[in-house]
Amino acid sequence: MFAGVLLLVNGLLSVFNGIAGIAEDDVYARLGDYVFKFDVTTWGWIHLVVGILLAVVGWGILSDAGWARALGIALAAIAIVVNFLWLPYAPIWAIVSIAISTFVIWALCTDTPDPTAV
Repeated sequence: MFAGVLLLVNGLLSVFNGIAGIAEDDVYARLGDYVFKFDVTTWGWIHLVVGILLAVVGWGILSDAGWARALGIALAAIAIVVNFLWLPYAPIWAIVSIAISTFVIWALCTDTPDPTAV
């Protein structure tokens, strides 16, 4: 349940982050020169899509769907990479999101599902 709630919250916050990036190009400021230069609108769309996927998988984990566990681990790993590349635009939020995704991976990898549960 911990991983599902974290994925759902991280996904919804990423959706809001994406909407902010799409709506206004000057919401986020870039710090210095950075190798991974994308337009803020492009980053907004990336965060929107990843956020929707995270929220759906988080809901799947809370619904105890069989497909959601492995997909949750994979999407949390993708979210870590996306937020690492997002560091120059929103460093504190990117670090928080990386930490949340790390906890999701930890929770999903260490949980042992009960085979007798229906």
